[in-house]
Amino acid sequence: MPLTDIKIRQAKPGVAAIKLTDSGGLYLEVRPNGSKLWRYRYRIAGKENVFALGAYPQVTLADARAERDVAREHVKAGRHPSHVRQTEKAQQLAENRNTFKAVAEEWIDERLSTRTDTYRRQVRRVFEAEVYPRIGRLPMREITAAHVLDILTRMSKRGATAYALHVRQWISAVFRFGVVTLRADADPAGALKGAIQRRPINHSKPMMEGDLAKFYRALAGYKGHRVTVIALQLLPMLFIRTVELRCARWSEFDLDAALWEIPAERMKMRRKHLVPLPSQALELLQELRRITAGELLFPGLRHPDKPISVTTLNRALEYLGMEGWHCHDFRATASTHLYESGRWRGEVIELQLAHAEKNSTRAAYNHAQYFEERRSMMQAWADSLFTLMVQPSL
Repeated sequence: MPLTDIKIRQAKPGVAAIKLTDSGGLYLEVRPNGSKLWRYRYRIAGKENVFALGAYPQVTLADARAERDVAREHVKAGRHPSHVRQTEKAQQLAENRNTFKAVAEEWIDERLSTRTDTYRRQVRRVFEAEVYPRIGRLPMREITAAHVLDILTRMSKRGATAYALHVRQWISAVFRFGVVTLRADADPAGALKGAIQRRPINHSKPMMEGDLAKFYRALAGYKGHRVTVIALQLLPMLFIRTVELRCARWSEFDLDAALWEIPAERMKMRRKHLVPLPSQALELLQELRRITAGELLFPGLRHPDKPISVTTLNRALEYLGMEGWHCHDFRATASTHLYESGRWRGEVIELQLAHAEKNSTRAAYNHAQYFEERRSMMQAWADSLFTLMVQPSL
């Protein structure tokens, strides 16, 4: 007679093990110590074998019968259920080692090996902050589109939509790498293309003279860190990209020659860029050199081995009352005023802005041809800004 839950619960241990038979080779072994263990008895090649299904009540009667049915199918196919279990366990252990973090780190090292160190650090830093805490330990085949969407949604809600779009692309690339290395079956991030919408781009806008006067008036009374002040003075004066200034190293500067040579790997166009240093910039840099003695011009306060973040500078602008303005607006400001002055040729301005030149040969030639004109332009622009610095009431 098949077993019932009542009969199982009422079964008492004896001096020796007791077998309570169910059906189809399934039975419950009640041991003298009171434990109740499910067993499945079967034959392969005429030899009797016993397969352990678990302990009662963790494995219920219904569960035991379901497990027996699965085991019976293996036996019909000539497979020992215990061998199948061992194989599945080994496969699961292998899957557990193929976590998203393990595959992602391998992808960064192998597939991003031709990218710059800065780019690889950026990807790894974002993964460590946003991705690994949520799916880093999960096996690749267990990660679903819902997991990835949760990461992207969290980032978007706090205003990091642009980064979320990059993260989706990077996660997708990791899964494609997992597929070709047989550690993933599909790319769940690929299905999420378009799930997060890019916000309208905030194009750079130029500051007029009144805006610049307000900026320098507020900066003169700024009580924050002096290094931040110097950075905010150099940005409009040199009108380089914010990241180029934040990550600048002293080894790139020749103060005696009044020249800053930014290496190609730190430039957006992957071409070295020369920045003639006006006298006002040299004074600021000499002061800064007495403050920061390491490799970086602008080391972070908490992590001196890393540069200050763009957030630090943009928040300083907000503190100064420059709502609606961002650090990248200083480039548009310089470009607009230099063009409107009518004193400088467009190719000279564009070259100093480090904009792309389609003809690489001509670009190299122009780089040398216009250098002295660029130096004069940089000094004239710094002089005009200095007027606003010393007369902030204009």
